[in-house]
Amino acid sequence: MDDEAFSRLSAEASELWLRTFLELSYSYGWRRSELLSMRVRQVDLRAHTIRLDVGSTKNGEGREVAMTTRVAELLQQATANKTAEDFVFTRAGGKPIKDFRQTWDNLTARAGLPNLIVHDLRRSAAKALRAAGVPESVVMAIGGWKTPAMFRRYAIVSTADQRAAVVKLERARIENSPDFGPYSTKSALPTTPAHSAKVQ
Repeated sequence: MDDEAFSRLSAEASELWLRTFLELSYSYGWRRSELLSMRVRQVDLRAHTIRLDVGSTKNGEGREVAMTTRVAELLQQATANKTAEDFVFTRAGGKPIKDFRQTWDNLTARAGLPNLIVHDLRRSAAKALRAAGVPESVVMAIGGWKTPAMFRRYAIVSTADQRAAVVKLERARIENSPDFGPYSTKSALPTTPAHSAKVQ
């Protein structure tokens, strides 16, 4: 899922808890269970950080991330007038969110993304972070991938990384074989893009 698709999804989310859930999922790639179990005490609006407690994540390790401006705005609303032990994600009447399969199906249908599943937001977050130039180790720390092997099962490689790899390949071939390919001189070598393109 790209930014355009996410914008469509967010635009169809009328409830505060759902808008907040989408924003955190797409920003950090956190799992549904990690988000839905969050308590208000884990949100520090003054320091602009969110903490997942040790033992509350799939790998058992705690995590802490800085808030984006949009995340901070939504969390301020989502935690207003709640106590430290209240759940962050609650419906208008204060009932914690547990199962929202029907809500999700309705949301994705309205957004024109009927085949999207919640876990796709985790993959999309990782792709977006890599496309923005965030090192793999940092993306792993944010999203909670414990090993590079686990992370790479998602086959997350930014477009910029792919283009850079092709440039290196062509450069090596030209240096080893001057007549290789359409380039006849080193001046015709492609250059690495100065910016990272967005993963589609």
